Amino acid sequence: MAKCEELKELLEIEVIPDIEEVIDALFEQIAEAKKADDATKEEYAQLQELRAAFLELLHDLEAADVSEEECAEIFSELEEMIEVSQEDESV
Repeated sequence: MAKCEELKELLEIEVIPDIEEVIDALFEQIAEAKKADDATKEEYAQLQELRAAFLELLHDLEAADVSEEECAEIFSELEEMIEVSQEDESV
């Protein structure tokens, strides 16, 4: 279950905290604007859903309900997403 442990750590240490940070920033933006545009509201809602999905995945990992193959695949996809995100930030 090595890949599952790596995936769990990635979710707990990097992915979920990063999503929560963006959610908090968007919430502040919405609160300050009092009337946020639809795109901001939609992004906020999507991030809330993504966070919920990652928390559910984390729960499944803790319950050992995810196979090693699934863990490796999800881990790889998350690493790609992080790399793309970091490249976008540096541009």
